[in-house]
Amino acid sequence: MDFFFYPSSAAVFGSFKKGAIAYEILKNILEGGFKGEIIPVNPKGGEIEIAGKKLKIAEKLESRVDVAIIAIPARFVPPLIEEIGDKIKGAVVISAGFSEIGNAELEKELLEKAKEKGVRIIGPNCAGIFGVHANFFGSFEVRVNKGGLALISQSGAFGGAALAMGNEEGIGFSAFVSYGNAADLTESDFLRYFADDENTKAIALYIEGVRDGREFVNALRYATKKKPVIVLKAGKSQSGAKAAQSHTGSLAGAYEIYKAAFRQFGAIEVEEMEELFDAAKAFEMYGSAGRRVAVITNSGGPGVLATDKLEKLGLEIARLGEDTAARLEEFLPPQCSIKNPIDLIADADYERYRKTIEIVCGDGNVDALLVICVPPIFLPSEEIAKAILDAGCRKPVIVNFMAGELVKEGVKLLAEHGIKNFPTPERAAKALMWLYQRSCDGENKN
Repeated sequence: MDFFFYPSSAAVFGSFKKGAIAYEILKNILEGGFKGEIIPVNPKGGEIEIAGKKLKIAEKLESRVDVAIIAIPARFVPPLIEEIGDKIKGAVVISAGFSEIGNAELEKELLEKAKEKGVRIIGPNCAGIFGVHANFFGSFEVRVNKGGLALISQSGAFGGAALAMGNEEGIGFSAFVSYGNAADLTESDFLRYFADDENTKAIALYIEGVRDGREFVNALRYATKKKPVIVLKAGKSQSGAKAAQSHTGSLAGAYEIYKAAFRQFGAIEVEEMEELFDAAKAFEMYGSAGRRVAVITNSGGPGVLATDKLEKLGLEIARLGEDTAARLEEFLPPQCSIKNPIDLIADADYERYRKTIEIVCGDGNVDALLVICVPPIFLPSEEIAKAILDAGCRKPVIVNFMAGELVKEGVKLLAEHGIKNFPTPERAAKALMWLYQRSCDGENKN
């Protein structure tokens, strides 16, 4: 499926009046810096000036392209595929009006025409695709930064909201696909594809239901062996399942079956969007982590909250070695607590954080560190961020800087060096839990 996510040429079909879906997609592709050939197509022809470029609108597609993005009335889509099928490898059908509203015959006709021509279909009733590392933004959704997360979404609206939230959370994406009714290519196909994509480090999947349960299970097994797969499953309740069916025309099925499959193959199931991106941030930094955690904080309250959450999630508060305790005692003020959680007290500066992290990181009883910083107004947060970076710990370090403007510069400095911030102690603890879950799954698979 490289022709979808790494295309060298594309055509967009639809109306190119400002505000129309095809116009917005074409604008997104051009503004996103796509270097390949791009052809707008509409039977009326004409010319368009968009994103600082003048383009001729072709009345028909005359040349071959990798992918066609189609945003025309549903009834015209099957004839268009028949017309252009010999000139394209794949089509992204944005158009709605198929099985999701009960028009199964039209969707069947679309699929038949595509199969006759050997064309693969994404959609219909979808929001499009991004191939971020190819600067190809074939969707009307907000553009994103390059990174390692591939987002697969059955819902276009959810996908758009998730992309926007991902930007706010500092997530980097390798790809995005909204696959809608999944008339041809399904979540299973995309799981397999991104499992083998070298630019994808983790896969996030939003699903309401699947068409072929056996194929989904096989694809999930394949993908989780290679990369972390984070799943947000909607339609768990009876009412939610009915809503899912009316939304995309797919059966949500019994949630317990999905849950068992996620657990069996080591998919990371999350409950909400916030968790999806927290898990993504964790896996963008680390592949896995052990169970024994050391908490380093300059504030007792957040340290206690982190400790409670870690234990509740099944992680272990590491028992520090005697040598570690002795070394900490040598330089820390007597008011500090050298037991885990290690409380450096409110005035902890660069040196106190750096040296503590170095010593604790070297303890063989510690698998991962959770570092909390709630800086007083007289201590710049970037100073603590620099201490974390300079400590050079090679074990997983999850960071909780809070809150708001007080830690803005420190969070920015950490992000520039690939360290993501988790805004609360509880969210930081959950990140470690997901990393540990991945570690356990890896051991089980071996």
